[in-house]
Amino acid sequence: MQEYDVALKTLLKGSAALTLRALTGTAVAKWLDVELPKVRKAQNLRLDLLGQTAGGQLIHIELQSGNDAAMPFRMIEYCLGIQRLFGQFPRQILLYVGEAPMHMQNELRGPDLSFQYGLIDIRTLDGDRLLESQEVGDNVIAILAQLRDDKKAVHKIVERIAGLAIAERETALAQLMILAGLRHLAGTVEQEARNMPIDLDIRDHEVLGPMIIKAEQKGRQEGLREGLQAGELTVLRRLIEKRFGALPSWAFEKLAAMPASELETLSERVLDARSVDELLR
Repeated sequence: MQEYDVALKTLLKGSAALTLRALTGTAVAKWLDVELPKVRKAQNLRLDLLGQTAGGQLIHIELQSGNDAAMPFRMIEYCLGIQRLFGQFPRQILLYVGEAPMHMQNELRGPDLSFQYGLIDIRTLDGDRLLESQEVGDNVIAILAQLRDDKKAVHKIVERIAGLAIAERETALAQLMILAGLRHLAGTVEQEARNMPIDLDIRDHEVLGPMIIKAEQKGRQEGLREGLQAGELTVLRRLIEKRFGALPSWAFEKLAAMPASELETLSERVLDARSVDELLR
């Protein structure tokens, strides 16, 4: 299970009423911990969040950090599984929290089929409004939403966390660190925490501490890969421009999407190529 998944589900189940209302337009009276039964040889489906309103309506929220073309098929499987278990269809929302632009579909259409669910990019939520909430869960989730000033928002969230009781403070700061990693703001959070009267090491948190360490290690590895890719791209671009002149925009975009290993291979071939087209196509 991904680190952000645990943190975000805990927040949405806890102190993030304003966020939930922004997503669903209603309040969740209770959360149901459900694993859907197997259908034939299919693997059991574990829902991210399934809640029930005071009026009995079921609300299913699925969290996603990457674009997945198969999501409509997964969502219809969840929908049918919930209907089999509870005898009613849920209202479904796929909440996208990733960094890349969202480009998933939210429907399935066929000759006699029409299925659709809500698809929300969390960056469309008003982060500054969430910062004003009296619930710290909303404040923490604001780090993923639309903000006028990321650094000022981090300062405000950490300041709010610093005023909590020690047990709450430890958990909230750990959750903020994890979610901030989705926006490359973990370093900013750590710096702000050092400037606040917070005398604890969130890496010591029993549950979330190991997740933070893992996320930091992953961030360092990704940073190293990005650094290698940037270096190879710079070298290759200079070689191409020296041989063929200014690099076309389509060619630069194609090169920028390649990993360092492919760029290194192209650097070896550039002297034998007769044109940019031959090199890249």
